[in-house]
Amino acid sequence: MSGVQKRTRAEIWAAIHRERAALADELADLTPEQWAIRSLCGRWTVQEVVAHLTAAASIGRWRWIRSMAGARFDADLHNQRRMLEHRGTDPAETLARFRAVITSTTAPSGHTPAWLGEIVVHGQDIRRPLGLTGTPEIAAVTEVAQFFAAQDFTVAGRTVRKGLRLVATDGPFDIGTGPEVRGSTLALVMAMAGRDDYCAELTGAGVPTLRSRLAG
Repeated sequence: MSGVQKRTRAEIWAAIHRERAALADELADLTPEQWAIRSLCGRWTVQEVVAHLTAAASIGRWRWIRSMAGARFDADLHNQRRMLEHRGTDPAETLARFRAVITSTTAPSGHTPAWLGEIVVHGQDIRRPLGLTGTPEIAAVTEVAQFFAAQDFTVAGRTVRKGLRLVATDGPFDIGTGPEVRGSTLALVMAMAGRDDYCAELTGAGVPTLRSRLAG
């Protein structure tokens, strides 16, 4: 990954805050029907994903541990409970709660690139089905790509890309050996995050392998 600049924690938090603010501004003019559209994040609607983002920016390490223990370490149950806690009575309240945490630096762990990934991936989970045109900063997406490719933490990025070479066509991200998968940094990030919708934007001999892994 030559040419990829290492960013400080402060720079990553600043990027997180910019991405949250940009998404909030895009959501401001949605209709009630748009808030109810299903996102790319499982069964959750747009409103529920926004509530999840608020929850993620509101829960520190010890509360996260207590919440996970209370859910018997079932991450889906934990996320559902916390999402419901932060969902408003209507979309306007949900958006107001999200705006209130835009500059939060609260997180369940010190893995700052993971929380940048949270807003980058879920931002696209929302934008794509709504047809919104906003895109995250390439430097922010590159940071997330590096993190996802290096380990299985919030997503199984390292497992997804194992034995493949991922090459960004719009930035410096380039990792791995094997059959090649080429595309925008954002499409590569979304694929590593398990969003098979983005495979259509990728090219190369490794794409069928990538598709099969996401389907499995």
